[in-house]
Amino acid sequence: MTSANMSNTSTTTMIQVEQLSKTFTLHNQGGIQLPILNNVDLQISAGQCTVLHGESGSGKSTLLRTLYANYLPSSGAIHVRHQGEMLDLATATSHELLDVRRHTIGYVSQFLRVIPRVSTLDVVKQPLKERGVADDEAEARATLLLQQLNIPERLWSLAPSTFSGGEQQRVNIARGFIQDYPILLLDEPTASLDQKNSEVVVQLIKNALAKSIAVVGIFHDSQVRSAVADHVFSVNENSLHTTQTNDQPVALNH
Repeated sequence: MTSANMSNTSTTTMIQVEQLSKTFTLHNQGGIQLPILNNVDLQISAGQCTVLHGESGSGKSTLLRTLYANYLPSSGAIHVRHQGEMLDLATATSHELLDVRRHTIGYVSQFLRVIPRVSTLDVVKQPLKERGVADDEAEARATLLLQQLNIPERLWSLAPSTFSGGEQQRVNIARGFIQDYPILLLDEPTASLDQKNSEVVVQLIKNALAKSIAVVGIFHDSQVRSAVADHVFSVNENSLHTTQTNDQPVALNH
């Protein structure tokens, strides 16, 4: 493992990963041990986009989900800047993890998972409502995002479980971006989107970076990746190394 050389004295470290390893035990296959991450060192800074890149099955999604504490590390530490202090997600309590997810780390997955029969507008508003934001303010923010992401107003009162894959993904993106989390994790947010809507997502990411939000993402679309990446963290078959991109971000082709 080669440590990430991403430190920048002018920026604030939002995530510091140290010697992170993750091994899955396949209990239904005789307890086989499947190592995925091995001694990962990674630093994520405010206002920068770090892209996790590698072949399918190399561990990108595992790393992203571990950063969100969906997976407990087998060893190592994940220090996250939460409420002004560095908190290790590997040893945090359930209460602390819930607080981190409510206030510090946003996560946009590939697939929308919501309660059936809840309207699209309410799904998007929920993160703000959980923080006590007034309904009119939450609705105004949700409305703006749904418009930006080209979700027709006639669909806002309907449950998104009835939508197409691309529409569901755009609802998921709106929900993830409605709150200015200090850290935002993105798992292939443009996988089901056409070029027009991919450009909208690129702009949302750039807006987030301008607010000093730290972004970590997986982007299989090379144009999207080039447009947003400040750094690329390459993931290769259970071992990881980093390369820092020096290229200027490029705009999507029209």
